[in-house]
Formats: sequence, structure tokens, C-alpha cells
Amino acid sequence: MGAREYDLVIVGAGPAGATLARLVGPGLRVLLVDRRSLDRPCQPGDPEKCCGGLLAPDAQEMLARLRLGVPHACLADPQLFSVRVLDLDNGLERHYQRFYLNVDRERFDRWLYGLVPEAVERRPGTRLVGLTPGQRGCRLSLERDGRREEVAARWVVGADGAHSAVRGLAFPAAPWPRRYTALQHTFEFQEDHPHYLSVFDRRVTDYYSWAIPKQGTLLVGSALAPDGGARARFDLLLAALRQRGFRLGRRLKRRGCWLLRPFHPGHILPGGGRVLLLGEAAGLISPSSAEGISFALRSALCLARSLAEAPDEPLRRYARALLPMRVALVAKACKAPFIHHPALRGPILRSGLASVKVEGAE
Repeated sequence: MGAREYDLVIVGAGPAGATLARLVGPGLRVLLVDRRSLDRPCQPGDPEKCCGGLLAPDAQEMLARLRLGVPHACLADPQLFSVRVLDLDNGLERHYQRFYLNVDRERFDRWLYGLVPEAVERRPGTRLVGLTPGQRGCRLSLERDGRREEVAARWVVGADGAHSAVRGLAFPAAPWPRRYTALQHTFEFQEDHPHYLSVFDRRVTDYYSWAIPKQGTLLVGSALAPDGGARARFDLLLAALRQRGFRLGRRLKRRGCWLLRPFHPGHILPGGGRVLLLGEAAGLISPSSAEGISFALRSALCLARSLAEAPDEPLRRYARALLPMRVALVAKACKAPFIHHPALRGPILRSGLASVKVEGAE
């Protein structure tokens, strides 16, 4: 029996992949694949997204453009309105008003997955283990529960994140953006801490670390240089938080993943041949804040339009549609040193510009 054939195989059913699957026209035969079992609630031991679960204003704007409102079941307490910045390099602390939505990331992804039309064939709990690009299409090898299946596709879309198997298999010689190891631990935490936390400490990372209260827990994470000292530097972060008065309870979870940080337009790869890339797989993620959901949604919308307008040659239109995102990423790359370099960040924090005076704060 020959391989099953599809017009479009989407690998990765996070915000980028699920949104593309929802937006593509009904005339295409589409297969949506994800290694997570998104067709049921998340269970202990299931792979989970390593993410702080904050929807930034840019992501909220994209949801509005897509005529979507986040269900209450996806929200996570508490909903907070400020970020507490701890600059341990300069010994400074400031508070800034911010408008993030605190969400349960797994529920958020399952909500988007549930919006995919029934006409789209779905394979949850399935991994891509092989990809052979060709002039007229691609052959893919998929694995679920130890069993392999071969499928064929006119177009393959990689929406599988920073460790994209599609990007690695289809474009082995293409340069990647700078890579970090994102580590995130979940601790029991019952204290009243009405702020999201950003931590800058060069002993830990040249990027940043974070702490996010969520449903009686505290998510503590950091973007770390991917070397043998990452865990020791993460322990430095935990020690610094405890010294600042954070009473972290029992550790409930440990998560880790790759995180990309693009610094120039050449890091953005829309695809090539019969393979197209979305979201972080394409290098679309903010180099200043690591926010990626807005770029995932925007790139999915751009590709859906490109497939509708030019189903036989969508790549050229898609690459052109990504130009505003490339420009935005260049602007964020220019902004990044003023956030992440101690010598440039210090004077900004000392000025108190745009900060909020918090009663009772030091």
C-alpha cells in the first residue's frame, strides 16, 4: 500500500500550527501532527510546553484580529498589572505597569487545537522522525506508540518550535539563531506577590530570568547559555530569589526546552522548496523579551493567505508577507542591549522613567 497523500502536512499544533489548520481553505486535504496528546486534558507525565504562559499585548491584538476571545477556563490566577524588575547587576529595583493575560499554557493550546475544523485530520501523540523533500512534494515518516507510518504531502509546514525537526531535516545547512536553554521549575508558593518578576543577573545569564505566580505556584525560569554550567547557574538564580525573601515551597515540576534569539534578518527562514516554516521554527520570536505567540499567530495568518492566493507557489508570497515581522525583529534586536546590558540598563532604571511607585516597596 502506498503512502497516504495530503495537500498540506502541518507538524506542530501549538498556536502557529493550530491557527494555520483553522484558517486554510476547506479545499485542501490537511494533516495536523503534534507530539503532545492535545485531544485530551494534560495528565501527569505528559510532555508540556516550557512557557511562562503570559499573553503580551501583541498576542492579544492578534487574537482580536482573528476574532477570538480567550475562554475563562484558560485563564490562571492571579491576573496582575505590573512587572517587578530586579537588576542584581546594578542593585536596582523598579516596577512597571504591564498588561499581560496570565494563562494556563496547556489549556490555551488545547483551546486553539479544539477550534481546528473536523475536516482537518489530526494525529496527536505523534512525532516526525523522517522527512525527504522532493521537487513535487515531500515524504514524511511519523511515529506513534512505536509504530511508523509513511505519508506524502505537496507542502510540509514546520510549526514545531525552537527545536524544529522540520527545519533541521529540511535545511541542515541553514544557520540557526542564537540558542539558549530555557529551564523552568514550578514551586509551591502561597505568598501574596502581586507582580510578575524579571531578573537580570550576569552571573546567571546574559538574557533574563523570570518568576510568574500561577494558581498557587510560582514558575521560575531562565534563558541560559547551553553549556554544562546551565544547571549551576539556575541554582544561583534560586539562591538569589531566596535571599530576596522568596519562600519557595516543594518543587512540583521541571521543564526545559530550546529558546531561539534572532539578531538579524538572516536568522529568519520562511522555508524553501516544498517546506514552509512558522513561528519560532522560522526564527520568529522577540530577541528582547522572548515573546513568540504573537509571531506564531501572525505568521500563520500570513501563510494561510499566501496558500489561498497562490496555492501552487505560496513561498514567495509568504516570504514577502513576513517582511514587516523581519523589520519588527530588527527593531527589537536594537532595543535588546538597553534591556540586557547592565551598563545601558542601569541609567534607565535609575531615572525611574515610566516606572510605578508601589506602596510599601523598597
